[in-house]
Amino acid sequence: MTSEDARVIARAFAPTRPWGNRWDYYYTLGKLRSDPLYPGVLQALRGTRAPVLDMGCGLGLLAHALRRDGQSMRYRGVDNDAAKIRRGSTVASRAALASASFEVMDLATTLPEHRGSVAILDVLQYLPAPAQQSLLRHAAGMLEGDGRLVLRMALADDSRRGRISRLGDRAANLIGWMQFRPRHYPDAESLKALLLQAGLSVRLTPLYGNTPFNNWLLVAQRDQPRPAHLRR
Repeated sequence: MTSEDARVIARAFAPTRPWGNRWDYYYTLGKLRSDPLYPGVLQALRGTRAPVLDMGCGLGLLAHALRRDGQSMRYRGVDNDAAKIRRGSTVASRAALASASFEVMDLATTLPEHRGSVAILDVLQYLPAPAQQSLLRHAAGMLEGDGRLVLRMALADDSRRGRISRLGDRAANLIGWMQFRPRHYPDAESLKALLLQAGLSVRLTPLYGNTPFNNWLLVAQRDQPRPAHLRR
């Protein structure tokens, strides 16, 4: 994602009046220019046209990034923050994003129905461990065809990056950007084991970019059954 892509997407979040609140504009511009999240997710989803469910979508930046990248699969974003959903839906309509919808949903208590690809970006740490496991099993069951499960999360460890990630998440809660404090940081081996048990192949890579955070990208797909003549 180029600086120009970030500027074009952020402009959709600018207020329609000169005196309007420009928080979402500056947040979007800064995040898209500095966070390696969206380039990583866009690369992970290229090559599939499966509908995408974005669980914990916030303002719906992934929908804008997908369209800017030329990816036109159907997009559905859900989040427990009604204010973000309202603003994200308004901006998506104003930007004429095709095949994009938004819905208020608390993933700690409700799991949506879906078939295709699933994105869970910077969400897991805000759920307790049992809810994380339930969410991931449910998400694995949603994958259909060449659909992909794409996760970005901070992993549990005692590294300097891990400590900075925890401080950053707490700060986001204190300033009101995130409604809840982190509950549980997953560890890499448990994540991979759960998804392997669900019949998925898993690829886990660091996604630090130029940030100080302990962020990782996990991409999982359902293993394709082997042809009958090879099942020996």
